[in-house]
Amino acid sequence: MQCKITRNAAKILKLEMDKPENEGLYLRVLITHSHGDHAHYGLDMTKPTADDEIVSTDKGIDVLLTKGAELLDGVKIDYLYFPQEGFVITNPSKGNHGDH
Repeated sequence: MQCKITRNAAKILKLEMDKPENEGLYLRVLITHSHGDHAHYGLDMTKPTADDEIVSTDKGIDVLLTKGAELLDGVKIDYLYFPQEGFVITNPSKGNHGDH
């Protein structure tokens, strides 16, 4: 499985992951809702389970993805400042380029 994190997102995520209350936790990308051939995604900080695959990224952040969840493979985490500030999670490899 693969996961891409942009430079903007990595900067914000590292600040969050460095907090004492998040010690020993991993970033998890999860599917909050799926229909048809695409999904809507969310983020959480948690410990890995037997159902997880730990995916290393080129930004030095390991991400938890549920094994076998096809819509999670190839997910991209970005952080935008405009039109509103926040994380944007898509899966371009599955044709999901943003919420509709």
